[in-house]
Amino acid sequence: MLKTLMLAASLALAGTAAMAQTATQPATRPTAPATTPAPAATTPAAALIDINSATEAELRVLPGIGEARARAIIAGRPYRGKDELVRKNIVPQGVYDGIQARIIARQR
Repeated sequence: MLKTLMLAASLALAGTAAMAQTATQPATRPTAPATTPAPAATTPAAALIDINSATEAELRVLPGIGEARARAIIAGRPYRGKDELVRKNIVPQGVYDGIQARIIARQR
């Protein structure tokens, strides 16, 4: 009988310890699957900056275009194509590569 009581007490303690251990561990929640960002949409035509009519302030929002380059772009007008910015040495190729998707050279 004593063995039975000791066995029961032992099992009860073991169960309590196991329950206490699981109670102190934080509950894990299932994580949402990783989502990949949607590819960037191409720039709509309305948002393009026309290098033949943009103001200095509008040109300066372009990366790599400061006050001096904006003035040089304005002074070099009109442009038949946006690639003339490089051909006329108004902006270096690296700057042009960074802005070419955001500019246009409309003809009048």
